[in-house]
Amino acid sequence: MFQQTTAQIKISKLRKRVRIIQGGTSSSKTFSIIPLLIYYAVENRGVEISIVSESIPHLKRGVIRDFIKIMQWVGNWKESNFNKTDLKYTFSNGSHIEFFSADQPDKLRGARRDVLFINEANNIDFESYQQLAIRTKNFIYLDYNPTHKFWVHSQLITDPDSDFIILTYKDNEALDSNLVAEIEKAKAKASESNYWANWWKVYGLGEIGILEGACIPEWEEIQFPIEARLLCYGMDFGYSNDFTTLIGLYKYNDAYLFDEVICQKGLLNSDISNLLKSNDIQDFIYADSSDPKSIAELSGYGHNIFPVKKGSDSIIHGLNLINQNKILISGRSKNLKNELQNYVWLKDKEGNSLNKPIDAFNHCIDAARYSLSSYVDSQNSGQYFIY
Repeated sequence: MFQQTTAQIKISKLRKRVRIIQGGTSSSKTFSIIPLLIYYAVENRGVEISIVSESIPHLKRGVIRDFIKIMQWVGNWKESNFNKTDLKYTFSNGSHIEFFSADQPDKLRGARRDVLFINEANNIDFESYQQLAIRTKNFIYLDYNPTHKFWVHSQLITDPDSDFIILTYKDNEALDSNLVAEIEKAKAKASESNYWANWWKVYGLGEIGILEGACIPEWEEIQFPIEARLLCYGMDFGYSNDFTTLIGLYKYNDAYLFDEVICQKGLLNSDISNLLKSNDIQDFIYADSSDPKSIAELSGYGHNIFPVKKGSDSIIHGLNLINQNKILISGRSKNLKNELQNYVWLKDKEGNSLNKPIDAFNHCIDAARYSLSSYVDSQNSGQYFIY
């Protein structure tokens, strides 16, 4: 039987156009939004509601199954009203709720709607959201587990047209006591390992954690210590679409410390040179060897800049080198931290992790790889290091 929970009451009080629901496991995010959409469809004649997720299998395993269950519980389900081909349920007043996936470009740029619900929004990209949002007349629900920061945090949360709430399992009074006990076991384990600490933070408290499948999962943020010893710098080139980045590599006690100095688009080599001079960068810079012209030009400006060495599987080698050491990130390294929270291993269609990272969120990380690998290379002759 359907039971109203604190989660549903909190969500029902959201009034702004974009309604963001961040929450942990079993917090009843999706199960609370669906009844509100059903009620809106029943009470308003002829409204069009779209529920979107990353894929059709994901929809069928989750939100469609929950929709049917809730409709049956409240006595409104009519099998004949559900078009299984189009995944569309039509109510007697002409309103309908349709389900489709974000991997269908024609749907993203297709018909307009009154209400949009993106389930597990962290699994779709910002461009897909934008295409859906500009075709939505009234309001939008977004829900997700906060495994990492993504476009909701950078683009929407601070927008004056957005509401934002955090839910936890404690907001779901309908949750079985055995499941509550299972979730709370993680709280006791949180002091035992980084894995359980992160699990409890994300799924227990509904707070932002470290991304599952992160290429660089273990790092710590600290305020820049004046005792840190500068070793060298790493640089990655970009221009219109990609960032030019400069990351300083320091030794601090038993750890390596990365410090973000430059992260900008649209820089000419003369601009880069001016930034290096204004930041008093005089030590060795190891830069992306795929742009020898820029390296030569910056060298001509008087900078100590050199191409990084190439080797097979160089990206993997560089990531392994980072992960083999204790890594610190300075608190002022905003863009580097954002990349670390989004840089993950690729997965195949079955969800299996591949030994290859995504080609995104890597401009600061590439510069960091260049610096550490080149420094270690200088200390260990005979080894090849990264590209």
